[in-house]
Amino acid sequence: MTYNLPGNPALKLDGETIADIFLGKIKKWNDPKIAALNGGAKLPDNDIVVVHRSDGSGTTFIFTDYLSKVSPEWKQKAGNNTSVNWPAGIGGKGNEGVSGQVKQTPGALGYVELIYAIQNKMPYADIKNATGQFVKPTVESVTAALGTANIPDDFRFSMTNAPGNDAYPIAGATWLLVYEQQKDAAKGKKLVEFLKWALTKGEGMAKDLNYAPLPDSIQQRVLKRIDEIKS
Repeated sequence: MTYNLPGNPALKLDGETIADIFLGKIKKWNDPKIAALNGGAKLPDNDIVVVHRSDGSGTTFIFTDYLSKVSPEWKQKAGNNTSVNWPAGIGGKGNEGVSGQVKQTPGALGYVELIYAIQNKMPYADIKNATGQFVKPTVESVTAALGTANIPDDFRFSMTNAPGNDAYPIAGATWLLVYEQQKDAAKGKKLVEFLKWALTKGEGMAKDLNYAPLPDSIQQRVLKRIDEIKS
């Protein structure tokens, strides 16, 4: 959750407040709900300019999945999908569009991938997680969220609002969908080799790109599934 405020104070937000902002119910930065979470912070009497994605995206799916878990009203009025009917705000295309809008619009608040906030030197809020802790979005807090998420054997899961003191609540995974039965033996062999490399040595590159490596327990489960690919 990135924003544009005078002096860009460090902010804390919780799910209900974020949902109410994106529902258009909280309209000012110095609203009592925001002030209660940020004792001592200088909050201006400015309008909040909500910025969201104008295109369909996995980022929007993760964000609206989170809002649907923490706000029954959001779930009923907007729901979760790669694209929703936004109750309030202006749109930006892609993470770069949203970060651009937030950066050039005083009073703006939007959601972007962590790497965009870091690269553009934008401030971002600590978010209250499922156990009541305010957590900063970091590579470590996203790995922690995946480590405590409930992940079934078919790997169809949501990791938003995961339990655990160190878990950042607005996070998701990237999936790779491959055929279990490979028609071309040579290509199948190369694919398995690449997947094993990606899950082991490749994981070491994730942090430098501000993506979170898989926790060891999940990594082992995925490697086991890769062994089931046949050609």
